[in-house]
Amino acid sequence: MLGVFWKRANKWGASLGIAAGLGITFYYMVTTQPWLRGVFGVTSPIELWFGILPISAGIFGVPLGFATIIIVSLLTPAPKKETQELVEHVRYPDLKLGKS
Repeated sequence: MLGVFWKRANKWGASLGIAAGLGITFYYMVTTQPWLRGVFGVTSPIELWFGILPISAGIFGVPLGFATIIIVSLLTPAPKKETQELVEHVRYPDLKLGKS
């Protein structure tokens, strides 16, 4: 989603952002969802973060994913001009490519 609205996002940011968001969401679900705890053999007491139920684990993944995309994209080279124009075209389909 961020890649469509922010032309500076790049493949490294997107890839690591997806991994970070998915990772924290999966971790939270494995440590709080009773049937997943059984599958992975988690025996520690269930500790909900801020009282958030496992079904809403994405509340942690989305902000972490966005933050990771932003930080990694700013620390790595910007996408090529052609890629940025493609993003512009996705946002505004009637805009002619190559004309800014």
